[in-house]
Amino acid sequence: MRRRRVLATLGSALAAGSAGCAAAGMGGTDGDVGMTAVAFEPATITVSAGDEVVWYNNSARAHSITAYDDGIPAEAAYFATGGYDSEAAAREAWDGMNGAITNGQQYAHTFEVPGTYNYFCIPHERGGMVGQVVVEE
Repeated sequence: MRRRRVLATLGSALAAGSAGCAAAGMGGTDGDVGMTAVAFEPATITVSAGDEVVWYNNSARAHSITAYDDGIPAEAAYFATGGYDSEAAAREAWDGMNGAITNGQQYAHTFEVPGTYNYFCIPHERGGMVGQVVVEE
């Protein structure tokens, strides 16, 4: 449901208060979730089972979208930029290029299984660049 994604992005921008204009330009304007220097915008998005989520790198920095192995439903497909099949494989391969999406690039994943999906950016995880997708039936 595209409407929910738009509302989540709009809500994130409005929550920024007087900085709303700046937040709207930094968020998911070319996708459902944007990436700033050290944040996913919005940090949490709610979608329906079967929906595709598109991440867009608005930042000059390279980022990854990497699911935590223990942060997704047991029946769900693992997801990570670079096509890795586990968190360990994605971390091991990261060198700033493998699994990276750079400015203007997108990554998409379709969420089939309801539940909560926690993910992060490998190079910016320590800085708090984590996100969550909540998938409803």
